[in-house]
Amino acid sequence: MSPRQVRTRTPRQVRLIRIGTMLVAGVAAGVLVAALAFPGLAFTGLAAKAGVEAFETLPVELRVSEAPQATRVFAADGRTPLAVFFDENRQDVALDDIAPAMRDAIIAAEDHGFYRHRGFDVRGFLRALVANSVGGRQGASTLTMQLVRMTATYSASDPRSVVAASEDTKARKLREMRLASLLEVHLSKDEILRRYLNLAPFGNGTYGVSAAARFYFGKRPRELTVPEAAMLAGLVKSPNFYNALDTAGRGAAETLNRRNWVIGQMVETSAINEADATAARAVPLAVQGRVAANGCSVTGKQDWGFFCDYFYRWWLEQETFGSTEYDRERRLKGGGYRIVSTLDAPTQAAAHRNVERELPTGASQALMLAAVEPGTGRVRALAANRDFALDDPAKPVNGPATDPAKAAAGVRGTYPRTTNPLLTGGADVTGYQAGSTFKIFTVVAALERGIPLSHPIDAAQRYESSYTVEPGSPAACPGTQRYCPTNYDESIAGRHDMWTAFGSSVNTYFVPLIERVGAANTVDVARRLGIGFRARSDAALADDPKSADRWGAFTLGVSATTPLDLANAYATLAAGGRYCVPTPVQEIRDRTGGQLDAVAPRCRRAVKPEVAYAAIDAARCPVGDTSTANRCREATAGDARRLVGHPMAGKTGTTDDRRTASVVETTTSLTVAGILADPDLPGGTTGMPREVVSPAVSQTLADAMEGRPEREFPKATATLMGLPELPLPKLRCLPAQQATERLRAAGFRVAVYPKRVDSDCPEGVVAETDPGTRAVTGAVVTLRLSNGRFAPTTGVPVPD
Repeated sequence: MSPRQVRTRTPRQVRLIRIGTMLVAGVAAGVLVAALAFPGLAFTGLAAKAGVEAFETLPVELRVSEAPQATRVFAADGRTPLAVFFDENRQDVALDDIAPAMRDAIIAAEDHGFYRHRGFDVRGFLRALVANSVGGRQGASTLTMQLVRMTATYSASDPRSVVAASEDTKARKLREMRLASLLEVHLSKDEILRRYLNLAPFGNGTYGVSAAARFYFGKRPRELTVPEAAMLAGLVKSPNFYNALDTAGRGAAETLNRRNWVIGQMVETSAINEADATAARAVPLAVQGRVAANGCSVTGKQDWGFFCDYFYRWWLEQETFGSTEYDRERRLKGGGYRIVSTLDAPTQAAAHRNVERELPTGASQALMLAAVEPGTGRVRALAANRDFALDDPAKPVNGPATDPAKAAAGVRGTYPRTTNPLLTGGADVTGYQAGSTFKIFTVVAALERGIPLSHPIDAAQRYESSYTVEPGSPAACPGTQRYCPTNYDESIAGRHDMWTAFGSSVNTYFVPLIERVGAANTVDVARRLGIGFRARSDAALADDPKSADRWGAFTLGVSATTPLDLANAYATLAAGGRYCVPTPVQEIRDRTGGQLDAVAPRCRRAVKPEVAYAAIDAARCPVGDTSTANRCREATAGDARRLVGHPMAGKTGTTDDRRTASVVETTTSLTVAGILADPDLPGGTTGMPREVVSPAVSQTLADAMEGRPEREFPKATATLMGLPELPLPKLRCLPAQQATERLRAAGFRVAVYPKRVDSDCPEGVVAETDPGTRAVTGAVVTLRLSNGRFAPTTGVPVPD
């Protein structure tokens, strides 16, 4: 009969056998201790008694800890693999998911009597003891004892314990025998076999039969054949010596011999017959050696590396996963978690596609896009025209550094390959100047202090501010140390409010505005909305209120930021002022399927909702959308609204000499920010092709929003707009054309709601308006027309 076939016994018989096993184990082990400790009196009564007592004093605790397992990360759909992290490539499987041939093979190779003994084989141990005493070397460990040894190794809390668990001593062997007998009492044979097969090393960095089957044969463990199972079972004895991938040396030949030996052992245990064995030996040794993806260098898609790296850095920062960074990394690579990330595969694909279309990988300039979901902080895409990979020093492909000093020293740049966190910041990446996109922080600071959007300023072409700059600075007014900004074009000078100044990006409107609200207050707004101030010089100014209050140029975006921070700042406003910490994860489950609560959005109120939506109202002007009161004029990215096809807001920005360029655009459900810069020389490269940023950002937002319903931003209040509210003319039950003429004559704009509503007015006439009774000058008034279902001609509802 097969070694897996065991005669069925009653529960009472099983209990008696286990008790007997413990007694026999104690006596037998006592004899063995005597043989070791009192060799001259090995089989006398005194020696036996001493041995039993010694055995009883051995430790009985066996801390059965779970072995490290690989953590698997998926895209937001929960199905698409993103990355795998492990120190030991292992994934536990149930015994039913392991082919019977594999179970038979490991028993044949390692422990013929597995289903008969109760933890250890006394005869085998004595046989090995005699053989080893005369200079030979013979093992006597059962599968249960081997499991004890592996479990003790994984349970070890320090290096000394690891050595103690695996050192080749008689004391360790006796302890294993005792613990093996205890394990047999508490676990079934099948459970012991399952744990063994999931724990054992199979060489080439694979642990457990699941990883080994996939690595060597590209199969699931339930699909293994007899020759494949025999080969894997043969590896356990010495995973480094038996290397089937070593075709140049002796590894493959030795593995073949070992496999055929295991096949013979399977005949001896009656797992297969001789005919099966002959057929199995005739199968050539063929392995794939498919290296499992590990870490962010090998992700589901080539362009997902920057997001994967962001996730990895995020994990190492979370104290909930361990008190030290080392503990957190070990937990990631051994915890066996199933993680659903926030990466939206279609949005990521759109971002990568649009980046490559506008500025392909290989250029020294980096075009970087980040997409964030307002109200949750979930990062939906991170794309750049870079390959996430290390440049091979032996065969470098990166171009020379754009920094002349580095280039002269032979240093290469970060294009086309880099693993630097270009889009999210970290290490020595502090970010890039985002230009006029920072003007939104001054808008918010003004609104918080009661200055409405209609606030007028006569913006000259050049403005002499109250701020000072270094002597000789090109930003100073001639002959002074006064900060003296100008506009990029003389044609935009003149009288402006916040709508028109933001739409045309009028520098000489926003510098006097920041003087009135206070630069420190504006810096505080930026910090509340998520700007990180990673550069040491920026942090020094931002952290000192007195220094911050002298930072007048802050409104023009001279501080460094990242695409992710910029996107999240505008996403906060799109979410009504609710700031959420950016996160790459939306679900984490442990190896038992339990869900961790460490991924819930961490949000707080950054600004009041009415302030946020008023700022969004001004930000509709630069992207070609319409503000609540129809006050937009010029637009620096006027085609964006038409291309995206959804209500939206945003801003463009450039720096002096076109050293960087940036664009951020948002709807109610997604925010996309793009920055064009030279990561090797963020403040030095001039003449950036800024015209590539807007198309990449707008098209990515358009692609991501395709098929989604249109959602309007809440309207700005009359108080924060600073415009009077006027009563609407009485329009109820008037024909639509007549109502439209009356509204236009009163200074309002008109829209008609496409779906008709229930009303007691006749069909086709005005049933109600939105707003209802009052609206600010120039606002859109929406007419909702009646479907006539409650018209007095019938007196009763008309059924659908």
